[in-house]
Amino acid sequence: MATRTRSLRAIRRRKGAEPGAVVESASAPQSEQAPVDISPGDPLLAYLESAGGPVDLDSLELESPAKEELRSAGVQVVVPLVSQGELIGLLNLGPRLSEQEYSADDRKLLDTLAGQAAPAVRVAQLVREQEAEARERERVEQELKVATLIQQQFLPRELPDLPAWHIAAFYRPAREVGGDFYDFIELPEGKLGIVVGDVTDKGVPAALVMAMTQSLLGAEAPRLVSPSEVMERVNDLLVADMPPKMFVTCLYAVLDPSSGKLQYANAGHNVPYVATDDAVVEFRATGMPLGLLPGMKYEEKEGVLGPGDTILLHSDGLAEAHNGDREMFGFPRLMKHMEHRSTGEAVIDDLLKELDAFTGRDWEQEDDITLVTLQRSRHAPLFAEVLGARSSASSSQDGSPEKDRTLAEFEVASRPGNERTAMARITEAVEELDIPSARLERLKTAVAEATMNAIEHGNNNQADIPVGISAVVEGNDLVIRVTDQGGEKALAEVEQPDLEAKLAGEQKARGWGLFLIKNMVDEMNVDSDATLHTIELKFHLKGDGHGS
Repeated sequence: MATRTRSLRAIRRRKGAEPGAVVESASAPQSEQAPVDISPGDPLLAYLESAGGPVDLDSLELESPAKEELRSAGVQVVVPLVSQGELIGLLNLGPRLSEQEYSADDRKLLDTLAGQAAPAVRVAQLVREQEAEARERERVEQELKVATLIQQQFLPRELPDLPAWHIAAFYRPAREVGGDFYDFIELPEGKLGIVVGDVTDKGVPAALVMAMTQSLLGAEAPRLVSPSEVMERVNDLLVADMPPKMFVTCLYAVLDPSSGKLQYANAGHNVPYVATDDAVVEFRATGMPLGLLPGMKYEEKEGVLGPGDTILLHSDGLAEAHNGDREMFGFPRLMKHMEHRSTGEAVIDDLLKELDAFTGRDWEQEDDITLVTLQRSRHAPLFAEVLGARSSASSSQDGSPEKDRTLAEFEVASRPGNERTAMARITEAVEELDIPSARLERLKTAVAEATMNAIEHGNNNQADIPVGISAVVEGNDLVIRVTDQGGEKALAEVEQPDLEAKLAGEQKARGWGLFLIKNMVDEMNVDSDATLHTIELKFHLKGDGHGS
């Protein structure tokens, strides 16, 4: 590229000239010349790179648009600036003020000047490039900070708490900010909207499109509910504001937790996999990505997640990962993995372990990875029957509720230590009741003991069999119910602990936990049938026992 033409007046005394005589080596127009753009394919560049000194444009026989443009700008002599064999600029000179031709000494001086100026010009260019790169890095870093903040604000802070369902999610961007997103939307009638999507870009533009898409879904889903109608509406709203060459793939599903029915529509996103007792099946539906064309229609399908079924919603970051031999992890491998029938958290953990083994330690993540799993408890209908029976029993004779309300309803896996989880969640749920601290400690102890008994005795520490726990205010009482699957087993009778009898081997420790529970609560009831076993813990909120 050509340098700007500036006035140049170099003076030196000629050998043998009279004192005071000077020779003007060059003079350019007083106003700055506009930069001349020389295309990479212009033959003038190749000529100047090998010229080895000043070039007189008037005598240069070369078909070159750049040469003609330089001559039109008043340039007569061009001196190539070459550094380490690379042409880095041009020193352009117009006619001498004396209107004499450039002499051999002039050209020698210009050649010497070019040899000294070229390294300095190159250093200046490098400094400018480094400054520009530093500014660009700063801009990118700031952009990433903004995009990260936007993305963090829109990713769910916690997962939904659905009775008889296990929900797990994992998200890992390939860079500081990714294009993947997922969300859960509360819908009328206790239904749950589930969103998994991918924006075809990164950085602030992708973060803004992601935020816009999630905001539209969150606004339209509760109003329309139907997945196909939601997709159609969001697509039409996105089209007008979608940046060029960008679009959003998205899967939107509506879950009815009580029946397991799942309605869904797919806007060009990856197909969900559902693991059942018999096979792994795909929930397919057709539709164009969001934001491409207005007026798109989206196919709506419906499936049922039965007891024990697990569904995996995912982006393409895992399936399209490559190992060192450029072999792809692949969707068949991902689908095959779903046959293991693990719990939701275990599905994700196992997939990530298999990915690490496949790609190796030095793998650089190529795309964002998003995994969302929903697993319906294998015993969900049984728990639903129990909860329904409790709800009916707590209603008045005319069928109207007596100000009863559920504070918490959840499950924990039958693993040692999960009694602490149950205790913590119940403690959080009853916080609004302002239970005196001493009674609250007794409540926590009773819940932990009852859950531990259910895990160990009722479910035999089988992690895939959950313990159901609920906290309900019934009139003036707080009722905690802990349900396991050991209904066919005879529950040990509550014995008065006798240390001497224990040391003599006449009394076993089994049953001491029930004794402790009974003495921690105002009332304890046990209900068993052929399948389920429930311990009911009752605490008076008013009247006898309250505050003692």
